[in-house]
Amino acid sequence: MSRYTYITLRENPQLKNSAAQWFHHKWQVPQEAYLECMEAYLNHKTEYGWYLCLDGEKIIAGLGVIENDFHDRKDLMPNVCAVYTEKDYRCQKIAGHLLHMVVDDMKSKGITPLYLVTDHTSFYERYGWEFLCMVQGDGEPNMARMYMHR
Repeated sequence: MSRYTYITLRENPQLKNSAAQWFHHKWQVPQEAYLECMEAYLNHKTEYGWYLCLDGEKIIAGLGVIENDFHDRKDLMPNVCAVYTEKDYRCQKIAGHLLHMVVDDMKSKGITPLYLVTDHTSFYERYGWEFLCMVQGDGEPNMARMYMHR
């Protein structure tokens, strides 16, 4: 049994503000942008959700689903975004658990395939993701890797 708790934000909506702040600190995307996406999810305006791993009450990992993760391939959507695990919690398959969770949840809602943009070259393949193509990130000088999960 895992000592961690894996939840969707809908299962614990009172975490919205702390989750938005946590993601903001990890990715420097404005907290308001996270809050806007989370509100849409919590109010059932979208099924693109937010997934968290907790150690007690502390957020230690998370990811979200958004329409487009700031890249030029607007046809490749939705995108898993903001995948992050705190340094002290890495190498425990936490991110893998969250990735399986999001794929299963989205499939249960008829949302497939999923896409994600990353600089990693061997991490996502372990969890069933396939390299698809290179994409140009908005305002980024270098191309990034686009993965897909069917």
